[in-house]
Amino acid sequence: MLIVAAAVLAAALAVAVAVLGVLSSGDDEGTETGPLPLVSIPAPKSGSPECAKVIEAAPGELESSGETLARRELAQPAPPATVAWGTDNPVVLRCGLERPPELTPTSYLRQINGVRWLEVPGEGAATWYVVDRPVYLALTVPAGSGTGPLQQVSDTIRDSLPATG
Repeated sequence: MLIVAAAVLAAALAVAVAVLGVLSSGDDEGTETGPLPLVSIPAPKSGSPECAKVIEAAPGELESSGETLARRELAQPAPPATVAWGTDNPVVLRCGLERPPELTPTSYLRQINGVRWLEVPGEGAATWYVVDRPVYLALTVPAGSGTGPLQQVSDTIRDSLPATG
């Protein structure tokens, strides 16, 4: 019975990957240009004035490893207080999130352009949480993106929201 369930799961995964491949086919260069579908995650303060201020101030383009990433349209229904840049592996900024569970009194934080970040590594990307502002923000950056997106988003956050200590 377990073998049958595994086979069904494998077949379903293969179909899902094939469908995603067809749906994600973009222009001749293989980049996706349509609206970016993103999953909503809990963001209880996404409707706050702080998030509105940051999202409004977010740059139209980011520099990433010498490449310019244009701001990306989000597919509807789009998660609130979210913006993305780039095509194949976009950089995504979300605002108003819950406190990251990885944030503890002994967490290693990095200060970038006056903003304190907590890095949470993932597979093929890292998510960086802003932990010193009135709302939590997260910037998900694909591996190999360099420091440009973090620096530019840090500048936006520093200029938009006061530090909380």
